[in-house]
Amino acid sequence: MRIAIVGGSLGGLFAAALLQQAGHTVHVYERSRAGLAGRGAGLVPQEDVFATLRMLGLNHLASVGVVARERIFLDLAGRIVDRAATPQLHVSWDHLYTGLRALVGEQNYSLGRLVQRAGQDDGLAWIEFADGARAEADLVIGADGIGSAVRSAVIGGTQNARCTGYVAWRGLIPENALSASAASTLLDRFAFYTAQRTQALGYVVPGPRGEIDQGHRRYNWVWYRREADLSATLTDREGRVHPFSLAPKQLSNAARSTLRHDAETQLPPQFRDALHAEPEPFVQAIFDYETPQMVRGRLALVGDSAFVARPHTAMGVAKAAADSLALVEALARAPVEQALLHYQRQRLPVGRAITQYGRRLGAFMA
Repeated sequence: MRIAIVGGSLGGLFAAALLQQAGHTVHVYERSRAGLAGRGAGLVPQEDVFATLRMLGLNHLASVGVVARERIFLDLAGRIVDRAATPQLHVSWDHLYTGLRALVGEQNYSLGRLVQRAGQDDGLAWIEFADGARAEADLVIGADGIGSAVRSAVIGGTQNARCTGYVAWRGLIPENALSASAASTLLDRFAFYTAQRTQALGYVVPGPRGEIDQGHRRYNWVWYRREADLSATLTDREGRVHPFSLAPKQLSNAARSTLRHDAETQLPPQFRDALHAEPEPFVQAIFDYETPQMVRGRLALVGDSAFVARPHTAMGVAKAAADSLALVEALARAPVEQALLHYQRQRLPVGRAITQYGRRLGAFMA
Protein backbone atom coordinates (compact mmCIF):
# COMPACT_ATOMS: atom_id res chain seq x y z
CA MET A 1 0.00 0.00 0.00
CA ARG A 2 1.22 3.53 -0.78
CA ILE A 3 1.07 5.75 2.29
CA ALA A 4 1.73 9.50 2.54
CA ILE A 5 2.54 10.90 5.97
CA VAL A 6 2.17 14.64 6.55
CA GLY A 7 4.58 15.78 9.27
CA GLY A 8 8.11 14.56 9.87
CA SER A 9 8.52 14.89 13.62
CA LEU A 10 8.59 11.90 15.97
CA GLY A 11 4.93 10.99 15.44
CA GLY A 12 5.33 10.86 11.68
CA LEU A 13 8.62 8.98 11.95
CA PHE A 14 7.19 6.35 14.30
CA ALA A 15 4.33 5.73 11.88
CA ALA A 16 6.63 5.70 8.84
CA ALA A 17 9.13 3.26 10.32
CA LEU A 18 6.46 0.84 11.54
CA LEU A 19 4.57 0.93 8.25
CA GLN A 20 7.75 0.38 6.25
CA GLN A 21 8.54 -2.58 8.46
CA ALA A 22 5.08 -3.96 7.67
CA GLY A 23 5.89 -3.82 3.95
CA HIS A 24 4.16 -0.62 2.87
CA THR A 25 5.63 2.07 0.62
CA VAL A 26 5.82 5.22 2.74
CA HIS A 27 6.81 8.82 2.09
CA VAL A 28 7.02 11.54 4.74
CA TYR A 29 6.42 15.21 3.87
CA GLU A 30 7.80 17.77 6.32
CA ARG A 31 7.04 21.50 6.03
CA SER A 32 10.35 22.69 7.50
CA ARG A 33 13.05 23.43 4.94
CA ALA A 34 15.95 22.91 7.32
CA GLY A 35 14.71 19.85 9.16
CA LEU A 36 13.83 19.45 12.82
CA ALA A 37 17.17 18.48 14.34
CA GLY A 38 18.00 20.88 17.15
CA ARG A 39 14.36 21.87 17.79
CA GLY A 40 13.70 19.25 20.43
CA ALA A 41 15.03 19.19 23.95
CA GLY A 42 14.64 16.62 26.71
CA LEU A 43 12.24 13.72 26.72
CA VAL A 44 10.86 11.55 29.51
CA PRO A 45 10.13 8.25 27.69
CA GLN A 46 7.14 6.08 28.58
CA GLU A 47 6.64 2.35 27.98
CA ASP A 48 4.96 2.87 24.59
CA VAL A 49 8.14 4.55 23.33
CA PHE A 50 10.29 1.63 24.53
CA ALA A 51 7.88 -0.90 22.98
CA THR A 52 7.96 0.87 19.61
CA LEU A 53 11.74 1.12 19.57
CA ARG A 54 12.05 -2.58 20.45
CA MET A 55 9.74 -3.48 17.60
CA LEU A 56 11.86 -1.42 15.21
CA GLY A 57 15.14 -2.91 16.44
CA LEU A 58 16.23 0.45 17.86
CA ASN A 59 16.68 -0.57 21.49
CA HIS A 60 19.99 1.28 21.55
CA LEU A 61 18.17 4.61 21.18
CA ALA A 62 16.20 3.95 24.36
CA SER A 63 19.32 2.94 26.26
CA VAL A 64 21.09 6.24 25.61
CA GLY A 65 19.86 8.34 28.49
CA VAL A 66 20.70 9.95 31.80
CA VAL A 67 19.10 8.85 35.05
CA ALA A 68 18.09 11.50 37.57
CA ARG A 69 18.62 9.81 40.91
CA GLU A 70 15.96 11.81 42.75
CA ARG A 71 13.39 14.59 42.46
CA ILE A 72 14.03 17.78 44.36
CA PHE A 73 11.76 20.75 45.00
CA LEU A 74 13.20 24.24 45.45
CA ASP A 75 11.87 27.41 47.02
CA LEU A 76 12.46 30.85 45.51
CA ALA A 77 15.72 31.22 47.46
CA GLY A 78 17.02 28.01 45.90
CA ARG A 79 16.79 25.88 49.03
CA ILE A 80 15.77 22.22 48.68
CA VAL A 81 12.49 22.03 50.61
CA ASP A 82 11.48 18.49 49.64
CA ARG A 83 12.87 15.49 47.82
CA ALA A 84 11.72 12.08 46.62
CA ALA A 85 13.81 9.03 45.71
CA THR A 86 12.15 8.43 42.31
CA PRO A 87 14.85 7.67 39.69
CA GLN A 88 13.83 8.81 36.20
CA LEU A 89 15.44 8.18 32.79
CA HIS A 90 15.76 11.20 30.50
CA VAL A 91 16.70 10.93 26.84
CA SER A 92 17.53 13.36 24.05
CA TRP A 93 14.75 14.24 21.59
CA ASP A 94 17.41 14.99 18.96
CA HIS A 95 19.05 11.59 19.32
CA LEU A 96 15.72 9.80 18.96
CA TYR A 97 14.74 11.92 15.94
CA THR A 98 18.06 11.33 14.18
CA GLY A 99 17.91 7.57 14.70
CA LEU A 100 14.33 7.24 13.46
CA ARG A 101 14.95 9.44 10.45
CA ALA A 102 17.97 7.35 9.46
CA LEU A 103 15.84 4.21 9.68
CA VAL A 104 13.10 5.69 7.48
CA GLY A 105 15.70 6.78 4.92
CA GLU A 106 16.39 10.14 3.34
CA GLN A 107 14.87 8.99 0.04
CA ASN A 108 11.53 8.61 1.84
CA TYR A 109 11.61 11.96 3.66
CA SER A 110 11.04 15.28 1.87
CA LEU A 111 11.74 18.68 3.43
CA GLY A 112 10.11 21.97 2.50
CA ARG A 113 6.79 20.38 1.48
CA LEU A 114 4.01 22.39 3.11
CA VAL A 115 0.71 20.53 2.83
CA GLN A 116 -2.30 22.84 2.77
CA ARG A 117 -5.15 20.44 1.98
CA ALA A 118 -6.00 16.76 2.03
CA GLY A 119 -8.91 14.77 0.69
CA GLN A 120 -10.03 11.60 -1.04
CA ASP A 121 -11.96 10.48 -4.10
CA ASP A 122 -12.24 7.44 -6.38
CA GLY A 123 -10.78 5.13 -3.76
CA LEU A 124 -7.62 7.18 -3.29
CA ALA A 125 -6.47 9.79 -0.80
CA TRP A 126 -4.49 12.88 -1.77
CA ILE A 127 -2.59 15.83 -0.38
CA GLU A 128 -2.09 19.24 -1.96
CA PHE A 129 1.06 21.30 -1.39
CA ALA A 130 1.45 25.06 -1.14
CA ASP A 131 2.80 25.17 -4.72
CA GLY A 132 -0.37 23.50 -6.03
CA ALA A 133 1.19 20.09 -6.69
CA ARG A 134 -0.62 16.96 -5.52
CA ALA A 135 0.43 13.51 -4.34
CA GLU A 136 -1.90 10.51 -4.27
CA ALA A 137 -1.79 7.54 -1.92
CA ASP A 138 -3.89 4.64 -0.70
CA LEU A 139 -3.76 6.20 2.78
CA VAL A 140 -2.88 9.65 4.10
CA ILE A 141 -1.80 10.01 7.72
CA GLY A 142 -1.82 13.39 9.42
CA ALA A 143 1.10 13.69 11.83
CA ASP A 144 1.33 17.44 11.32
CA GLY A 145 0.62 18.49 14.88
CA ILE A 146 -1.54 21.16 16.41
CA GLY A 147 -2.09 23.10 13.17
CA SER A 148 -2.85 19.96 11.16
CA ALA A 149 -4.06 20.42 7.58
CA VAL A 150 -5.16 16.79 7.41
CA ARG A 151 -7.39 17.23 10.47
CA SER A 152 -9.69 19.63 8.60
CA ALA A 153 -10.37 16.93 6.02
CA VAL A 154 -10.95 14.31 8.72
CA ILE A 155 -13.40 16.30 10.84
CA GLY A 156 -15.06 18.03 7.90
CA GLY A 157 -14.18 21.61 8.81
CA THR A 158 -11.96 23.75 11.00
CA GLN A 159 -11.79 23.40 14.75
CA ASN A 160 -9.24 25.46 16.64
CA ALA A 161 -7.27 24.34 19.65
CA ARG A 162 -7.93 26.25 22.86
CA CYS A 163 -5.08 28.38 24.15
CA THR A 164 -4.57 27.97 27.88
CA GLY A 165 -3.03 31.41 28.42
CA TYR A 166 0.42 30.21 29.39
CA VAL A 167 3.58 29.12 27.60
CA ALA A 168 6.63 26.93 28.10
CA TRP A 169 9.95 28.73 27.74
CA ARG A 170 12.73 26.24 27.02
CA GLY A 171 16.47 26.00 26.85
CA LEU A 172 19.07 23.29 26.24
CA ILE A 173 22.61 24.10 27.33
CA PRO A 174 25.91 22.26 27.81
CA GLU A 175 26.03 21.12 31.41
CA ASN A 176 29.38 22.88 31.80
CA ALA A 177 27.61 26.20 31.11
CA LEU A 178 26.05 26.01 34.59
CA SER A 179 27.84 27.74 37.43
CA ALA A 180 29.39 25.47 40.05
CA SER A 181 26.70 26.35 42.59
CA ALA A 182 23.84 25.66 40.18
CA ALA A 183 25.45 22.45 38.96
CA SER A 184 25.84 21.11 42.50
CA THR A 185 22.08 21.36 42.97
CA LEU A 186 20.69 20.55 39.52
CA LEU A 187 22.89 17.93 37.89
CA ASP A 188 21.68 14.30 38.04
CA ARG A 189 18.44 15.39 39.66
CA PHE A 190 14.96 16.19 38.39
CA ALA A 191 14.45 19.65 39.87
CA PHE A 192 11.21 21.61 40.28
CA TYR A 193 10.15 25.05 41.45
CA THR A 194 6.40 25.73 41.66
CA ALA A 195 4.64 28.92 42.72
CA GLN A 196 1.39 30.68 41.88
CA ARG A 197 0.82 30.38 38.10
CA THR A 198 4.41 29.43 37.40
CA GLN A 199 6.64 26.38 37.37
CA ALA A 200 10.26 25.71 36.40
CA LEU A 201 11.80 22.29 35.99
CA GLY A 202 14.96 20.81 34.60
CA TYR A 203 17.04 17.68 34.11
CA VAL A 204 20.14 16.39 32.34
CA VAL A 205 19.87 14.74 28.90
CA PRO A 206 22.53 13.22 26.62
CA GLY A 207 24.66 15.40 24.35
CA PRO A 208 23.68 16.10 20.74
CA ARG A 209 25.21 12.83 19.51
CA GLY A 210 24.06 10.75 22.45
CA GLU A 211 27.00 11.51 24.75
CA ILE A 212 26.32 10.44 28.33
CA ASP A 213 29.74 11.03 29.92
CA GLN A 214 29.79 13.76 32.53
CA GLY A 215 30.92 17.03 31.00
CA HIS A 216 29.49 16.18 27.58
CA ARG A 217 25.80 16.13 28.46
CA ARG A 218 23.22 18.92 28.28
CA TYR A 219 20.86 20.52 30.77
CA ASN A 220 17.24 20.86 29.66
CA TRP A 221 15.14 23.49 31.43
CA VAL A 222 11.50 24.54 31.10
CA TRP A 223 9.72 27.56 32.56
CA TYR A 224 5.93 27.59 32.46
CA ARG A 225 4.48 31.07 32.91
CA ARG A 226 1.50 33.10 31.87
CA GLU A 227 1.90 35.73 29.17
CA ALA A 228 -0.45 38.71 29.00
CA ASP A 229 0.11 39.24 25.27
CA LEU A 230 0.59 35.91 23.51
CA SER A 231 0.90 37.44 20.04
CA ALA A 232 3.78 39.62 21.27
CA THR A 233 5.44 36.60 22.84
CA LEU A 234 5.20 34.68 19.56
CA THR A 235 6.52 37.53 17.41
CA ASP A 236 9.91 36.64 15.97
CA ARG A 237 12.92 38.89 15.44
CA GLU A 238 11.67 39.72 11.93
CA GLY A 239 8.31 40.94 13.28
CA ARG A 240 6.30 37.92 12.12
CA VAL A 241 3.69 36.47 14.48
CA HIS A 242 3.74 32.68 14.74
CA PRO A 243 0.61 30.76 15.76
CA PHE A 244 2.05 28.21 18.19
CA SER A 245 5.78 28.51 18.93
CA LEU A 246 9.13 30.09 18.20
CA ALA A 247 12.12 27.89 17.39
CA PRO A 248 15.69 28.59 18.54
CA LYS A 249 17.14 31.75 16.95
CA GLN A 250 13.68 33.24 16.27
CA LEU A 251 13.20 35.10 19.54
CA SER A 252 13.66 38.89 19.40
CA ASN A 253 16.36 40.57 21.48
CA ALA A 254 13.72 42.58 23.36
CA ALA A 255 11.76 39.44 24.32
CA ARG A 256 14.93 37.69 25.45
CA SER A 257 15.87 40.68 27.59
CA THR A 258 12.41 40.73 29.19
CA LEU A 259 12.61 37.02 29.93
CA ARG A 260 15.98 37.41 31.63
CA HIS A 261 14.82 40.45 33.58
CA ASP A 262 11.75 38.62 34.89
CA ALA A 263 13.83 35.61 35.87
CA GLU A 264 15.75 37.76 38.35
CA THR A 265 12.78 37.99 40.71
CA GLN A 266 10.63 35.01 39.67
CA LEU A 267 13.03 32.05 39.61
CA PRO A 268 15.38 30.38 42.12
CA PRO A 269 19.04 31.23 41.50
CA GLN A 270 19.83 27.81 40.01
CA PHE A 271 17.17 28.14 37.32
CA ARG A 272 18.13 31.78 36.73
CA ASP A 273 21.64 30.56 36.06
CA ALA A 274 20.41 27.94 33.57
CA LEU A 275 18.19 30.47 31.79
CA HIS A 276 20.99 33.04 31.44
CA ALA A 277 23.30 30.34 30.03
CA GLU A 278 20.93 29.74 27.09
CA PRO A 279 21.71 32.24 24.29
CA GLU A 280 18.69 31.25 22.19
CA PRO A 281 15.64 30.39 24.35
CA PHE A 282 12.61 29.08 22.50
CA VAL A 283 8.96 29.10 23.43
CA GLN A 284 5.85 26.98 22.96
CA ALA A 285 2.32 28.17 23.69
CA ILE A 286 0.27 25.60 25.61
CA PHE A 287 -2.98 24.44 24.03
CA ASP A 288 -5.73 21.89 24.62
CA TYR A 289 -7.39 20.03 21.77
CA GLU A 290 -9.56 16.91 21.44
CA THR A 291 -10.62 15.77 17.99
CA PRO A 292 -14.18 14.46 17.57
CA GLN A 293 -12.86 11.76 15.22
CA MET A 294 -9.51 10.37 14.12
CA VAL A 295 -10.38 8.87 10.74
CA ARG A 296 -12.47 9.47 7.66
CA GLY A 297 -12.34 7.05 4.74
CA ARG A 298 -8.65 6.79 3.83
CA LEU A 299 -7.49 9.62 6.08
CA ALA A 300 -6.19 9.14 9.64
CA LEU A 301 -4.67 11.24 12.42
CA VAL A 302 -1.90 10.33 14.86
CA GLY A 303 -0.27 12.15 17.76
CA ASP A 304 -0.88 15.87 18.28
CA SER A 305 -2.87 16.13 15.04
CA ALA A 306 -5.64 14.37 16.95
CA PHE A 307 -5.12 15.26 20.61
CA VAL A 308 -2.98 18.03 22.04
CA ALA A 309 -2.20 17.22 25.66
CA ARG A 310 -0.37 19.60 27.94
CA PRO A 311 3.30 18.72 28.32
CA HIS A 312 2.93 18.19 32.10
CA THR A 313 1.79 14.66 31.22
CA ALA A 314 5.16 13.83 29.58
CA MET A 315 3.04 11.62 27.31
CA GLY A 316 3.01 13.45 23.97
CA VAL A 317 5.64 11.28 22.27
CA ALA A 318 4.34 8.12 23.94
CA LYS A 319 0.84 8.92 22.68
CA ALA A 320 2.12 9.27 19.12
CA ALA A 321 4.06 6.00 19.39
CA ALA A 322 1.02 4.14 20.72
CA ASP A 323 -1.19 5.61 17.99
CA SER A 324 1.27 4.36 15.37
CA LEU A 325 1.45 0.88 16.89
CA ALA A 326 -2.34 0.62 16.99
CA LEU A 327 -2.69 1.86 13.42
CA VAL A 328 -0.18 -0.62 12.01
CA GLU A 329 -1.77 -3.50 13.90
CA ALA A 330 -5.23 -2.57 12.62
CA LEU A 331 -4.04 -2.32 9.01
CA ALA A 332 -2.58 -5.82 9.26
CA ARG A 333 -5.97 -7.31 10.08
CA ALA A 334 -8.51 -5.65 7.79
CA PRO A 335 -9.01 -3.58 4.60
CA VAL A 336 -7.92 0.01 5.03
CA GLU A 337 -11.22 1.78 5.77
CA GLN A 338 -12.41 -0.96 8.11
CA ALA A 339 -9.01 -1.01 9.80
CA LEU A 340 -9.11 2.74 10.38
CA LEU A 341 -12.47 2.51 12.12
CA HIS A 342 -11.06 -0.15 14.43
CA TYR A 343 -8.06 2.10 15.11
CA GLN A 344 -10.36 5.00 15.98
CA ARG A 345 -12.44 2.90 18.40
CA GLN A 346 -9.26 1.88 20.19
CA ARG A 347 -7.42 5.23 20.36
CA LEU A 348 -10.17 7.87 20.60
CA PRO A 349 -10.97 7.22 24.30
CA VAL A 350 -7.26 7.00 25.15
CA GLY A 351 -6.55 10.38 23.56
CA ARG A 352 -9.44 11.97 25.43
CA ALA A 353 -8.26 10.57 28.74
CA ILE A 354 -4.69 11.83 28.25
CA THR A 355 -5.87 15.30 27.25
CA GLN A 356 -8.16 15.55 30.27
CA TYR A 357 -5.33 14.35 32.51
CA GLY A 358 -3.15 17.15 31.15
CA ARG A 359 -5.81 19.73 32.00
CA ARG A 360 -5.91 18.48 35.58
CA LEU A 361 -2.13 18.60 35.89
CA GLY A 362 -2.04 22.15 34.50
CA ALA A 363 -4.90 23.48 36.62
CA PHE A 364 -2.43 25.26 38.94
CA MET A 365 -1.58 27.60 36.04
CA ALA A 366 -5.15 28.92 35.73
